[in-house]
Amino acid sequence: MKLADTLRQLEAAGSAQTRKTYARHGITGKVFGVSYAVLGKLTKQIKRDHALALGLWDSGWHDARVLALMIADPQQADAALLRAWADDCENRALVCGLAKFAARVPAAEAVAAKWCADKRELVASAGWSLIAELALDSTLPDSTFAALLKTIERDISQSANFVRYAMNSALIAIGCRNDQLEKLAVAAAKRIGKVEVDHGDTCCQTPDAVAYIAKVKARRAGKGKK
Repeated sequence: MKLADTLRQLEAAGSAQTRKTYARHGITGKVFGVSYAVLGKLTKQIKRDHALALGLWDSGWHDARVLALMIADPQQADAALLRAWADDCENRALVCGLAKFAARVPAAEAVAAKWCADKRELVASAGWSLIAELALDSTLPDSTFAALLKTIERDISQSANFVRYAMNSALIAIGCRNDQLEKLAVAAAKRIGKVEVDHGDTCCQTPDAVAYIAKVKARRAGKGKK
């Protein structure tokens, strides 16, 4: 599919209501207002097209960039591309999409470390969101995540608003990785206490890490009995 054709499809699929919803989540600027349901259908239609993904990202349209992250080829991405895309992220939706994509890129671990240390709120949020993705599905050693738990416990209270949210999500993901890390994560979460995050004019909430980890463990145990 050509870039111009894809952009025309995105523009035609946009709606004022979706743009209004996105605006409440801090998504402004060049936005068509395409739902994730439509983006999912386009992804199935296009499948993997790295060249198209690059063009969509460079268009500057939010919806096009979300789609780009869905169809880009992780094996053709490197640290330089991830860095450039992280620099362009203007909202949490792109941050989350970028983290999911970056987790499948060979340079993921090195990129995560740099992003987490970045002074910019959204880039640091991308870093900790990437850590969460890696905790759920990677071959990294448990020692890596145990060390990150110590960093989260030390820094979360003084971190920027959405970095706190991403750190809390990373803590939960680490705690869901295995029994040993669960014990360490739950202990850290109890020492940290309630994590306060301002979600603005949305229904989003910050999950309680201890309760969430317990819920995931119970759900897994239930599946194991079937």
